[in-house]
Amino acid sequence: MSELKPRITENGIDYILVGDYYIPDLKLPEEHRPIGKYGRLHREYLREIHPARLNTLTLTGELWTYLSDLNEQAQERLDTIMEQMKIAEGVTEELKCTRQMEWVRRCNNIHNRAEEIVLQEIIYS
Repeated sequence: MSELKPRITENGIDYILVGDYYIPDLKLPEEHRPIGKYGRLHREYLREIHPARLNTLTLTGELWTYLSDLNEQAQERLDTIMEQMKIAEGVTEELKCTRQMEWVRRCNNIHNRAEEIVLQEIIYS
């Protein structure tokens, strides 16, 4: 059986006795969503361009949630832009049935352009 260690609370922070010293008993919020491609790209951007912001998010325990939310927003924005571009450029299911390689080429082109917009609007800003 493990014994309970003495705890104290000061200034709203819980401390636990370890050896002769009280250290903060910090717990990170539980976040089970993945950060995904766009979250990883934004984390690298923060690491290189805004290290103070990255440190703040890390120390407050908000980094994973922030990156998960950003990844979801970026993916939703990408899907929206792609659908709008497909409609504007006449990329339809009929084209998919009649000329598959042309449909794939145009969809890849639309995806690349839409992703470039998302990277500029959300990830690298």
